[in-house]
Amino acid sequence: MQSHDSGDTSIHRAAAIAFSDAPPPLAPRPWDDFRRRFIASCFGRLFGTVKRGLCEPGQLPTRGIHRVLICRPNHRLGNAILISPLLAEVEALYPGAEIDLVTGGNAAQNVFTNRFQIRQIFSLPQKIARHLFFTVGLLRQLRRNSYDLAIDACDGSQSGRLLLAMVKARYKLGLPDGLRSGESAWNHLPWPEYFGHRGVFLLRMAYAGKIDRAYPSPNIRLSEQEQQQAGKALAAVLGESVQRSRTQPVVGIFANATGAKRYSAAWWVEFVIALQTLRPDVRIVDLVAEHGQTQLGGNFPSYYTRDLRRLASVIANMDAFISADCGVMHLAVAAGTPTLGLFSVTCAVKYGPCGQTHTAVGTNTLSAAEVARVAAEWLSLP
Repeated sequence: MQSHDSGDTSIHRAAAIAFSDAPPPLAPRPWDDFRRRFIASCFGRLFGTVKRGLCEPGQLPTRGIHRVLICRPNHRLGNAILISPLLAEVEALYPGAEIDLVTGGNAAQNVFTNRFQIRQIFSLPQKIARHLFFTVGLLRQLRRNSYDLAIDACDGSQSGRLLLAMVKARYKLGLPDGLRSGESAWNHLPWPEYFGHRGVFLLRMAYAGKIDRAYPSPNIRLSEQEQQQAGKALAAVLGESVQRSRTQPVVGIFANATGAKRYSAAWWVEFVIALQTLRPDVRIVDLVAEHGQTQLGGNFPSYYTRDLRRLASVIANMDAFISADCGVMHLAVAAGTPTLGLFSVTCAVKYGPCGQTHTAVGTNTLSAAEVARVAAEWLSLP
C-alpha cells in the first residue's frame, strides 16, 4: 500500500461493501440547545450586522491581503487539523501574507508549530469561565490588531461568528447561515461535503482570481528530521535494527475516541484477533491513548506520547493506520499514512479521512470480526 495521498476524495471498494445507511445526526443536548438560543438572543443584532458585512463571491482581491486571521475556537484535535487545508490555501493564494489563528486549547500550538507564515496562535482556554481574566486579556490583544482578511472557518459556530464580529478587518469571510435556511446566494453553489474542504471552497469562491487545482489535503508538514527520529523510535519498539529493511507491513491501531464514537476494549480485542487470523503477516503497534491504558489486551508492541507531532511522526513511519473517528485519525491522515476510519455515529462523508489511500467504514451493522475482514481487504489493496 502506498503512503502518499493524491489529494482526491474517494472511497475504496473494500469499504464500499461495508457501508450501511448513514447514521442519524446526533441529537442536540438540552444544555447545548439552551446555550445556543441564549447566545443568539443576546447577540442577534451583532450576528445580523456581521452577516450583512460578509464578503460576497468574487469580491476578495488577488493582491493587497497581507494580514490574515483564521478563527476556529474549538479545542478538539480533529477540528484543528481540519483547518490545515484552509491554511494551505491562504498560503498559496497570498504567499506574502502572515497568518494569525484563534483556536481553543493547545492542539493547534503543537501541530502548526512549523508553519512559516503563521505569526501568532491565540489559544482560548477550554473552560473560559474558569479563566475569565486571561480570556478577556487575550481578546483585547486580538482586538488591537487590524487585518486585511478575517475568516470564520466553521459553519454554525457561534463563537467563531462572535470573533469575526469583534475583530477589525477590511474583508470578513464566513460560511453564511443561508446554507441551512436557503436565504443566501452562497447556498446555490456546489459546497463540498467534506468538512475540511468547506473553508477552502469559501475562500476560492470569494477570491477574484481563477483557481484550477485540486483541493489541498490535511497536512501538518512533518520535517525530515522528525520522521527520521520517529523511525528510530518505531524500530526500537518493534525490536528491529533501523538499517534492516522491513519485510512485514506495520499497522498502527489507536483504540480510543470520545463519547459514543468509542468502541469497547472487548470489541477491539475481537477485531485484532480476527485481523491477525486474516493477515498473519501484519505487525500491529498499539498506539496508547493519553490515559496510558491499552485497549488491545497488552499483547502488542506499544508506543505512547502526549506530543502530537511526535505521535504523527511515528504514524508517518507506519504502512497503515486504523482507528475510530477521532482526532488521532485526522492526525494520521495529516501525516500522510493510509488511514482506515471506523464510523458508528458521525457522518463518514463529512468527517471521514480524505484522499485516495484513505477510506472509511460504517460499522453500525457489522461485528468486530466483519470489520476486520474489511480492514484485511483494504490492507491488501495496492
